[in-house]
Amino acid sequence: MFKLALCQIPGSEDKELNIAKADKAIREAAANGAQVISLPEMWNCPYSNDYFRKFAEPADGRCVKFMSNLAAELGIYLIGGTIAELDEDKVYNTSFCFGPDGKLLGRHRKVHLFDIDVEGSFRFMESDTLTAGDEMTIIDTEFCKIGVAICYDIRFPEWFRKMALAGAELVVLPAAFNTTTGPVHWDITMQVRAMDNQVYLAANAPARDENGIFKAYGHSCIVDPWSQFIAKADEKECIIYGDIDLDKVKSIRNQLPLLKHRRPELY
Repeated sequence: MFKLALCQIPGSEDKELNIAKADKAIREAAANGAQVISLPEMWNCPYSNDYFRKFAEPADGRCVKFMSNLAAELGIYLIGGTIAELDEDKVYNTSFCFGPDGKLLGRHRKVHLFDIDVEGSFRFMESDTLTAGDEMTIIDTEFCKIGVAICYDIRFPEWFRKMALAGAELVVLPAAFNTTTGPVHWDITMQVRAMDNQVYLAANAPARDENGIFKAYGHSCIVDPWSQFIAKADEKECIIYGDIDLDKVKSIRNQLPLLKHRRPELY
């Protein structure tokens, strides 16, 4: 068993303020005993196509070094939410993940870009600015294999089944749902992905800034393999914690062996 913390903080137009907020939240979570700590999607900038390239950094940039150094200082596993990563002339929505020694364990580039148009409500095209990744990301820790996905990736069940079959027992999802889809889809989507794959699912949202450029839904949560919430936030800035019991994963998979009962030769 180990303790997981999700830091629900907002992203603003002030990068140094964002870094200071992340530093404070991560230190508080570590002081409270969290061994694996996550940040939300685009924690270091506003979630907006107008800011992704402006705030983008290379893999050896300011925010990546900050996260690496802090993971090493505190001796924690850090799922670094996401930042805009600049690689040559392309910008990716990327989660950098670090071990307790500060070394990079994995880098997940958002695979499914959020290109939607909800009639009369919400339109957003990530592909106007961002490039999609093309690799699944699972990091090895002393506790278990942890899958990492980003926001809209959650809409594609095959992606999460692939991670479960590859050995993931916890999936961490930095995710900035909006206030249109969040109220109707957030809870049920997180519960179903956890239940169908018999994993812990930890969705880490930004806190909502009512005066900000993007109004996030918030409601970071941790769901157990039986689809029950073990921790849940509202829309405000906060940290939530959950104990990840790997024996529970094994027990549920033995009692209800969904993964063993698959018939891949038929579908």
